[in-house]
Amino acid sequence: MFGLSLVTIAIWSGYFTLFSAALMVLGLLLKWGIRFRLVGITGFMGVLTGGLFALGLGLHDRPQIPGAVKFTRVFDSGASQVVIVVPATITETALDATLRQAAVDLYSSGRLSQGESTMTIRARALLHPAPGVSQPVYLGQVKPSLLSPTDNEMVVEIDHDQFARLPKPSTSAPSAGA
Repeated sequence: MFGLSLVTIAIWSGYFTLFSAALMVLGLLLKWGIRFRLVGITGFMGVLTGGLFALGLGLHDRPQIPGAVKFTRVFDSGASQVVIVVPATITETALDATLRQAAVDLYSSGRLSQGESTMTIRARALLHPAPGVSQPVYLGQVKPSLLSPTDNEMVVEIDHDQFARLPKPSTSAPSAGA
């Protein structure tokens, strides 16, 4: 769209809607033959403008944090508590980036109405110490502000003791042709 946002297009569409409304009123006062068509055009433009404005508010490009890995949201209170699952093979730098990405992805102004000004996003991995047994290990958390979608002061806390419990990636490459 040549660099124009949907909100900008909605504003210009709103101007055209106002112009067609003024033309419609003039047509009704002067009893033009196309006056009822102008009523339809004005109504259509009002609906189109409202739709464009709503789309402009709802569609946001969320920034991508480099180094973040895919995560799955497993608990969300809808207010200030969220738990995500990350792979057990994650590194500390990837966890930091993933928690920051989760803070961006899970931000919603509707969470603010629940009474708290920050949200707590905790990351966990699953360990399997025995067959059929899963043990969650909480690796870290971040507490972004619910007042602003861009919280530059959020602090990521990583639990290094829990990280030590994760399986170490194997450094030996599998032999080919075995």
